[in-house]
Amino acid sequence: MKKYFFLFIVASIFFSCDKKSKVESAVEEIPVSMKVIRFDQEFFETKPANLPKLKAKFPFFFPEGTPDEYWNEKIQNQQWRQLYQEVEKRYKDFNPEKAEIETLFKHIKYYFPQIIIPKIYTVIAEMDQNTKAIYANDKLLIALELYLGKDHKFYSDFPVYLKQNFEQRQLMPDIVSSFASGILPVTTDKELIVQMVNSGKELYLKDILLPDYTDAEKIGYTDEQIKWSQENEGFIWRKFIEDKLLFSSDSKLGNRFINLAPFSKFYLEIDNESPGRIGQWMGWQIVKSYMENNPDVKVQQMLKMDAKELFEQSKYKPKK
Repeated sequence: MKKYFFLFIVASIFFSCDKKSKVESAVEEIPVSMKVIRFDQEFFETKPANLPKLKAKFPFFFPEGTPDEYWNEKIQNQQWRQLYQEVEKRYKDFNPEKAEIETLFKHIKYYFPQIIIPKIYTVIAEMDQNTKAIYANDKLLIALELYLGKDHKFYSDFPVYLKQNFEQRQLMPDIVSSFASGILPVTTDKELIVQMVNSGKELYLKDILLPDYTDAEKIGYTDEQIKWSQENEGFIWRKFIEDKLLFSSDSKLGNRFINLAPFSKFYLEIDNESPGRIGQWMGWQIVKSYMENNPDVKVQQMLKMDAKELFEQSKYKPKK
């Protein structure tokens, strides 16, 4: 009996690897060539007298009503110029990133053939961690000042839980997050399980679009935070059930378990050990369980599913 069970496991692994290799082979054949526009370089190398030409070339970067004095001051400001110099040190040659983004969009095109391949615009924005990478139809905006490495001197005022993801390796997951926000159904349902599953859908997209990335990189955790989540999965699930949180619409639950935070808030001693956004991680496990138990369901179908229906059909059981 053990022999047959072993053979079944080996066959399953082989089938899974073969299916993956077929997908990756098909992805490689998809033609994707993307243009990079270095707006950051053009902006900081512009002389004040040439600002009107730059505004005419890139009108979408210059909101109406903002006086030229604002832009001229930014171009000449020493702190902004120092930041530009640091970006140049790290990303003067953007070709490695361009190649990786093209590979990402080959994967996106494989699963979503209707999408538009955008032009890539590199910028130095306003150090806003909420707008690190923005995908908007024919444009992909990348704020390079937030990918200089978590220990960079310019990040000294940021809390650790934010700057740990100011790494080059977070660029692709951030692009997928922005892409996901445009294709996931919008819902007004505030129940925790809905927020969890919708977050899990986004993270599952990272599984298929970024196959060479680790789980830690996909969600923006450290390896230690992933380990903690795995080791405490059963406890977290029991706590959600015992406290009747799954189907609660309490407005505080998003900040406790879904949104960016230094840790999750169970209101227990264990809080300081936990990573923030643990509800997202749990939702990810639920979506993975659903896709494993429903192999005939296409990704596009799963993304459109009602979150509570997906949960009910997931057969999710936390690992002990």
